[in-house]
Amino acid sequence: MDCERAGRKAVVLGAGSWGTALAIACAPTFEEVVLWGRDAENIHAIVHDGVNCKYLPGGKLPGNCRATIDHAEALTGADMTVVAVPSDAVQEVMAHTSAEFAVGTIVVSATKGLESSRGLRITQLIEEFLGPARDNRCVVLSGPNLAAELTRGVPTAAVAASTDAGAADFVQRAYTSESFRVYTASDVIGAEMGGALKNIIALGAGICDGLGFGDNTKAALVTRGLAEMVRLGTALGAREETFYGLTGVGDLFATCASKLSRNRTLGFALGQGHTLAEAKATAVQTAEGVPTTKAAHDLAQRLRIEMPITQQVYLVLFEGKSPQEAVRDLMSRAPKAEAPSS
Repeated sequence: MDCERAGRKAVVLGAGSWGTALAIACAPTFEEVVLWGRDAENIHAIVHDGVNCKYLPGGKLPGNCRATIDHAEALTGADMTVVAVPSDAVQEVMAHTSAEFAVGTIVVSATKGLESSRGLRITQLIEEFLGPARDNRCVVLSGPNLAAELTRGVPTAAVAASTDAGAADFVQRAYTSESFRVYTASDVIGAEMGGALKNIIALGAGICDGLGFGDNTKAALVTRGLAEMVRLGTALGAREETFYGLTGVGDLFATCASKLSRNRTLGFALGQGHTLAEAKATAVQTAEGVPTTKAAHDLAQRLRIEMPITQQVYLVLFEGKSPQEAVRDLMSRAPKAEAPSS
């Protein structure tokens, strides 16, 4: 497949594994791609080696892709700006960089989480900094996308969701290749909430694996977790059918099943008896499910949405409840119908 040129310049904010993978993936459709990060030592190593050895050792940057710590230079004249930093860093990064965003640049949110203090979706947070006068159009890029597999050219699919069809089409064109199939959609809320909430269930799946449970347990957890995702997402304005697509079931499956998943890995450590502090200390990158669990728990409380799995994960993470006790409490809930009668 010959890649159609999407634009002259793209910039990716965030030099972790996902940001690096997204920079590599869009390089064929732009003349220039700039990968920005705050870790000067790591950026220097990327510049020297041409590879992000710290976070994505298998991904070599193409010749038209470079790394920098200079956000002003990176953002100047960008046709597409991808935000791929952890959710709890988005506010600080946007405060530091948003004044340099090019007028009219299409802004892609590739961060799968929620802002923890107010429960905002990442596009809501981005739009607070940019405002309507800048003529920036936001697109959510989400799906079952493990960075290492995407970079290896493993067939992968994602969704570019935006209320602006032209912006979604642009991002689709920017990323579509022989190994990366990108669909478009208009349900921004559903795409964001699916990508964020599945991380909570992945923590639970990891806990179950760490406790030594089997496939029965994980299947039940994932299925009932999806029901929770739908309940909260639709209460916030998402369409239910979005959760049965790539940004819901697809991402949920990949994140709960894969040993490459940061959230499943952290949950596994918790299930094996480690504290949250111990589990985080051994992690190379951020598990988005941790701050997202707090945000989703608080949203559910505020909206009176029943989310028992999320509640138990919250208690394990933040109130010291043992995973064994959390499982017992989930299994001993009062019997009920699987779905409300019509």
